[in-house]
Amino acid sequence: MLPFDFDYYRPETLNEAVELFQYLDQQGKQPMFFSGGTELITLGRIDLAYTEAVIDIKEIAECRMMQESGDLVLLGSALSLTTIEEANLFPLLTKTASEVADHTARGKITLGGNICARIFYREAVLPFLLADSQVLLIGPKGKRIVPINEIFHEQLGLENDEFLVQIATENRFIRAPFFSVKRRQQWETGYPLLTIAALKMNQQVRVGISGLCPFPFRSKEVEAAFNNRGQSAEARVTGAIAVLPQPILDDVEGSAEYRLFVLRNLLFDLLAALDRV
Repeated sequence: MLPFDFDYYRPETLNEAVELFQYLDQQGKQPMFFSGGTELITLGRIDLAYTEAVIDIKEIAECRMMQESGDLVLLGSALSLTTIEEANLFPLLTKTASEVADHTARGKITLGGNICARIFYREAVLPFLLADSQVLLIGPKGKRIVPINEIFHEQLGLENDEFLVQIATENRFIRAPFFSVKRRQQWETGYPLLTIAALKMNQQVRVGISGLCPFPFRSKEVEAAFNNRGQSAEARVTGAIAVLPQPILDDVEGSAEYRLFVLRNLLFDLLAALDRV
């Protein structure tokens, strides 16, 4: 149970959701867009999240869209990770999302909920960063389509009154060779220690990492070092580690030193898997 009460709204259109937020915000109710609810329940119980009005976007058709349209795959923000896994329209996303939490939780966690969450991991964003996907957002100023790599910097740069509607990805990225591995320190469904995802495009490997820093990331500096084929595998991996973002997480799941040890081994595995593809 949450230690506070809130009003619950389930709009059926994008405009209705936006107008509801504006109205409730003017009433001082600190409204929250909601698609899965797992984070609200988790953080609300420990006084890290609060709202007096929840706007559930799961009934909005655009937020539940899942289709191939021309050269694009469109995925709505309110799709559960289980639904995405079963459809398998984006194999790298399927592999990465299929290891988030356990099967029961993935049936409740939504794509948008994972990407916009406040937890460190947010693994579902990695494939989209690697694939130069486009995000469709909506707010009082209307819709806007933005490259995810321009708006995701440690977190998705939403305005307070905006929400994520869909993500579009070109088929050429979806068909590319990929690599995805999650490592946990203990248990099969415990919190991840580290997730690494990669795509190979035009003989260049793109790398995304979650669980190493307090945010998921794709780093062009890491990729430049990693793709320097004039050097040995040892030098490439060492060079990539030398330019990692900071800080490195150091917590009960694993020390910074242990995380870097695991990452180093995963980067060698990645080289072996994709370097000659």
